[in-house]
Formats: sequence, structure tokens, C-alpha cells
Amino acid sequence: MGAGYNLLLPFYWISKEGMGLQVTHVSEVGLEYCKRMVRRELLQDNPEVEGIVRGIIARVKAEGDIALLELGRKFDNPDLASLEVDMSMCLTAYNNLDVDVRRALEKAAANIRDFHQAQRHESWMDVKRGRVVGQLIRPLSRVGVYIPGGTAAYPSTVLMTAIPARAAGVQEIVMCSPSAHPAVLAAAHIAGVDRIFLAGGAQAIAAMALGTETVPVVDKIVGPGNVFVNVAKKLLWGVVDMDMLAGPSEVCVLADSGADPECAAMDLLTQVEHDADCAGYLITPSLDFANRVLQTIEQRLEHLPRKLILKGALDAHGMVFITHDLEEACELANACAPEHLALMVRDPFATLGSISNAGAILMGDYSPQTLGDYWAGPSHTLPTSGTARFSSPLHTGTFVKKSSFIYFNPAELAACSTELTVLARAEGFEAHAQAVEARKNICIKDAQ
Repeated sequence: MGAGYNLLLPFYWISKEGMGLQVTHVSEVGLEYCKRMVRRELLQDNPEVEGIVRGIIARVKAEGDIALLELGRKFDNPDLASLEVDMSMCLTAYNNLDVDVRRALEKAAANIRDFHQAQRHESWMDVKRGRVVGQLIRPLSRVGVYIPGGTAAYPSTVLMTAIPARAAGVQEIVMCSPSAHPAVLAAAHIAGVDRIFLAGGAQAIAAMALGTETVPVVDKIVGPGNVFVNVAKKLLWGVVDMDMLAGPSEVCVLADSGADPECAAMDLLTQVEHDADCAGYLITPSLDFANRVLQTIEQRLEHLPRKLILKGALDAHGMVFITHDLEEACELANACAPEHLALMVRDPFATLGSISNAGAILMGDYSPQTLGDYWAGPSHTLPTSGTARFSSPLHTGTFVKKSSFIYFNPAELAACSTELTVLARAEGFEAHAQAVEARKNICIKDAQ
């Protein structure tokens, strides 16, 4: 949280390095004010970035592969010579991967596959006398998966995006990533990715949305990325479908006094470990518990390799709220609508019914955020920046389309023809009404 709030807060905790976490007593500043504090804006609302991205999209549209190669050399790899990865490299990477890492990825993939296959829905129909209505549910033909590069490799994101697509029945999965990291290639082999292209950033999104000589047009693009990726997704949404506009990672720990302060501290640190724009919130009715969590964070920070990122994130976006009771804590958490919610209360199943807005809910002291990120099964591609108020994690349904179908026999159409013509003429659509009346004689004849 920015320094502008300091004078408004009853208590401000400072570490010996000067990194600050602000502690707010909700009763002193008001619940509605605290609700505003936990609402984050999506970072892609940036006119300067949008201008750059529009230029990149225009180049990819006009120049195709040439633009991808030139932009790739400029931003990702100065030695980039070709776009498409030979898929035999994925098998080689899989075979050469550390045995323990390979085994862990295989087991995680099995969990993800089981979870998403259980989500599958089938087409259905409802037959009543001479009428049939129903819905066809069909998988998308081709999906594009974006896997970021940057400061880390993300084989888990390959599994969490491609496996749900495959479970939904998608025929072809293509992947764009700025680098061919061996672990990412191995994960692509495990997940069944069909084609891989060395393209990153906004240019990768443009390539999959518009197509180039090498990169095929997809029906939908999924996967996380930086602000340039998200702006590209926003601008191209409608040309193809997109999964979501995702901001930096965030975690909210909702805990009572019986929770383990060390577990709560580490769950806060897991998500802000990604980068300095990430956010960590602790909401609890217990000031004593909050102080113990803060002390643990201070102790743990010094021994973590990404401590500079952690300190930057906590200083800018770290908040602690002391509520009157657990009910008020749940209300504040729902206003936050976090990407990750750690529900660290003594009876998490009893409290679960009070949670209406969250991407993923990790329940109890023994369900760390790490389970959701890598292992349990649900996809870790989650709504951020408060969008869990109205959107969902990536799931099997992300990769299907639905068509409704209607069949009426002559008798059933005749039975509702009066109401149809009344409604059509009430809206001023005479052709609609006459389309029913044109069938009137046919219906009478066929009904006889």
C-alpha cells in the first residue's frame, strides 16, 4: 500500500530494512473504506502500453513471420533464427529431465487430468410431445496457449492450461513461449501440445489471433502474461476468444486466532514471490495472531532468495486488517475477491459458505498455496484484480462452445402460433409474424 495511507492507520509495522506492512483496525477507519483499499485495478489500463501494443499488432498483421522474428530478436533472444520448435525436442527434453522433476510433473498432470475430466458436460435434449429443445456442447478446434518466460520457467502453467483443453476434447493445441526451456518442453510433451512457436509478448498473442505464414489462427488464447500480453488480449478479444485479463498474482489469508502463524506467513509470501506488483493481504479478528504472522515474515524474509522482490511487493501491496469478528473478515475478503484465498480457520467447511468471491480457496492449515499452484488438480490460471466477483478459473468449459437446437412438429407450432404472432407484432416485426402464418395451412394439413 502506498505511503499516502500511513497517517490514517492506527499501527504501522516496519522491518529493520525499512520494508513496511500496514496494519489497519477496520473499526477505526470503517469497513467500506477497507473494502476500497483491497480493490485493485488491472494494469493493462495504460494508454502508453496500449499504443505500443497496437503498433506490434499492426506489424504482425502486415509482416507476419518477419515481424515475429525481428521482435523476438529485439525482446527475447538476439539469436532467434526460426519460429517453430521441432517437436522431437520435447521428447528429448522429457527424457533428459531430472528424474524427480519428471516424476513430479507426471503425477501433477494426472491430478490435473482427473479433475478436469470430471468437469466435462455432455450435450442434452428435452423432449415434450412434439417439441424438442436442447444444447450441443462441442470442443473448440484449435486453442493457443501462452507460456511466459522472464525470470522463471513455468512448466506447471503448460500443464494447467493444455491439459484442461485436452480434457475438453480440443483437437489441436499450439503453444507460444519466448524461450524453449527444457522443463517447459518436457511439460508440453506430457500435456500433449501439438505445435510450439518461439514467440513472446504481445506479438505472440497477435500471431495466434491473426495468423502468420507459420503460426496458425486459433479459436481461443489462454495463459498468463505481463501487461503487454494482457493489453494485446484486450485489443484482440473478439477476433478470437480469450480466457481472461489477468493482473499480478495476489493472495488473501483469512485466519482466526487458532491458525498457525508460520503457515499463514508462508502462504502470504508464496504469491508475492512472483514479482513486486503482487499483493498479499492478511485478514483476521486477532491482533495477537497478526503480530505473530508479521514477526514470522520478518524472520523468514532474510533467508529467501527472492527477498528483494518479496520486500518490494509487501511494501507496496502488503496489508493486514484486524476485523471485529470472523463474519466481518469474510465480508472484507469477499470485497477483495482475491485470486488465491487461504481459509485458515478452525472449521473451514463451515466458513466456506460465507465465501462468495475467490478464484481458488485453500482450506485449513495443511492446504498451502503451493498445492493449488502445482498439484491438487484445479487450474492455477485464476481471475485476479477482483474479477473473481464475476469470473471463474480456467476449466474444461473454457474450451467448449454451445449451440442450442429447436424442433417443433406441426401440431406444436399451431398450438403456440397465436402467441408468436402477438409477440412479433408487439415488437414491430411483421415478417416474424408472417413467418408463422405462412406455415398455418401447412400445419393444419399435416396435423390432419
